[in-house]
Parts: sequence; C-alpha cells; structure tokens
Amino acid sequence: MTALDRATFAAMSFLLAASPVLAEPLDPLARGAYLSRITGCAGCHTPRTAAGELIVERLMTGGERPIPAGTLGRFYPPNITPDLETGIGTWSVEDLIKALKSGVTPDGRVLSSAMPWRTQFNQLEEADARAIGIYLKSLPAVAHRVPPPLPMDTKPAP
Repeated sequence: MTALDRATFAAMSFLLAASPVLAEPLDPLARGAYLSRITGCAGCHTPRTAAGELIVERLMTGGERPIPAGTLGRFYPPNITPDLETGIGTWSVEDLIKALKSGVTPDGRVLSSAMPWRTQFNQLEEADARAIGIYLKSLPAVAHRVPPPLPMDTKPAP
C-alpha cells in the first residue's frame, strides 16, 4: 500500500466515521415515500417543466415525454396516483406489489421493459414493495390520462 493509498484510506475512514448514520424510516408510508424517491418513480411518472424540473404539484400523474421501449416503440409513463379512471385507484396494495415485483398488472398485462421491474423492483423485499404501494395509494387522486403509446417510426406532437 502506497503512502497515497494510506492517506486516501485514512481520509475516507474519517469521513465515514464522521458522517451521521441515517436510520431507515420504519413507518411504511415514510419508507414508501423514501423508496419512491431513491428508485426514481417520479423521474418517469411526473411531468417536467421545459427546463426539465419535476412539476411537484403533479407528482406521479404520468409522464408527458415518451420513453423508448425497445421494439415496442415509445410510451408515456402512466398516472400512478389513486385516480379511479386514469390511475391506479382500482389497484390494491397487493396488486401494486405484484406489478412491482413481477411486472404483471391486475388485468394480466405485462409492464413495459422501460419499467425496471426485471432489473430493479423484482429484488425488492416484500416489506419495501408494500411500503411503496402504501405510499402510492396515499397520494392525492389526480385525473390525468396520458397519451397512447407511439409506434417506433412516429414522433410525439410538439
């Protein structure tokens, strides 16, 4: 180990030791809010300003910019507020857990590959998936229907 390696290790050890340990929230609602932030739910499911900032007043009401979905074309991330007609209002927390972990919706559809259920959410602990479901069901229900998917060779309207 070189002197630089030792100095770097010592500095990192000091920084880690001096950093406060953040306890994970035990309340499922708070944990779900936390997990939805760190997993990026809002990044896709929330509209953005022209400058790219999330419009927090429309949190989880559905994306307005299409996302590539491989050979399926592009799709708009859906409204995941508990609105009964345009969101997940008819879904139970159990339905949300199943969709997160297996990519299957209550009506049997398989979620787009752009939704990271195969690579990320399928690894969630049951309690964490439940916490996300509880959080999503706690959001205000907002009626907002996103546009239908676009075939690969079409462009979204300006």
